[in-house]
Amino acid sequence: MATARRIRQSILKDAIRENVDVIEGRLPRGLRRRGRLRRLLFRTSVFVVLPLALFLSISALTTGRGERTDFLVVSTPAAAPAAPAAVLNAPSGLESSLFRLEVRSVVIDPGHGGADPGATASGLAEKDVTLDVARRLRDLLVAQKLAVSLTREADTTLSLRDRVVLANAKKSDLFVSIHVNSLPAVKDKRGIETYFLGTTTDPHVQQLAGDENRSSGYTMADFRRLLEGVLKDVRQDESRRFAEAVQGGLVKSLRPVVPRLQDRGVRSAPFVVLIATEMPGILAEVSTVSNDDEARHLKDPGYRQQIAQALSNGILAYAEARNHPPSKRS
Repeated sequence: MATARRIRQSILKDAIRENVDVIEGRLPRGLRRRGRLRRLLFRTSVFVVLPLALFLSISALTTGRGERTDFLVVSTPAAAPAAPAAVLNAPSGLESSLFRLEVRSVVIDPGHGGADPGATASGLAEKDVTLDVARRLRDLLVAQKLAVSLTREADTTLSLRDRVVLANAKKSDLFVSIHVNSLPAVKDKRGIETYFLGTTTDPHVQQLAGDENRSSGYTMADFRRLLEGVLKDVRQDESRRFAEAVQGGLVKSLRPVVPRLQDRGVRSAPFVVLIATEMPGILAEVSTVSNDDEARHLKDPGYRQQIAQALSNGILAYAEARNHPPSKRS
């Protein structure tokens, strides 16, 4: 810590000294007694380079949050001659594998609820299926010594913002939002898919995200913070690995029960609950209620228990990989 403080003070001291030289009409020490051409280049670029150096020296040594901003744009001050803005690629994010970050707690989010029934078909409401599966999943994970919280314990109405606030307050290691898909345009479509945080150009996924984000509870004032959440690449990478583990668990466990079950894969999408929560998270579409055969299975409590077990298998597989990574020693 003392070393970092000395480095920071040295960088700031040098940057301030260089700026004072410029303000008083002097070249920085490193450029004195050099050619006229270099002096000209210096005068035309200094108002971009030095403020940028000062900004980077401060931000790089004081934020300490490991966050990534995709682009940094520094415009030329009004007092300087017109010049193009300096655009730099941001540094790459840290790999979470560099740290031993264990999984000990999970927040489970049963989708929809209360005044928001979610997808409905064949006498089923998504909100009822997701709550039942979430309760069963909680029991399975608690039996494996994980701390588990639900965003809702009953048929209550919660905005997406409410869910995010509850999840972040728990400071849990993982976030799992449970949903049931609906694809009414094609009745024979069925299957399961798992989403992690990211952008998408798929029209179906865009519509799905728009539907799920409709009652978010956020306003335009929150837009920038939510957008920044999409670009936190370390959490995004972990969420992708988490989604792959859960999707694998769902397919492996449920396909023997429903042989025609379609593996719709792992996808990225900008769901608000994945953007605004602070831990790696996924949104799992565990069935397709608009398909008559899958709706029939969903009415069976035994099948819902199998879905919960499949989710548990995927979560525990991911947790095991994080808690006990394979040794790299030969």
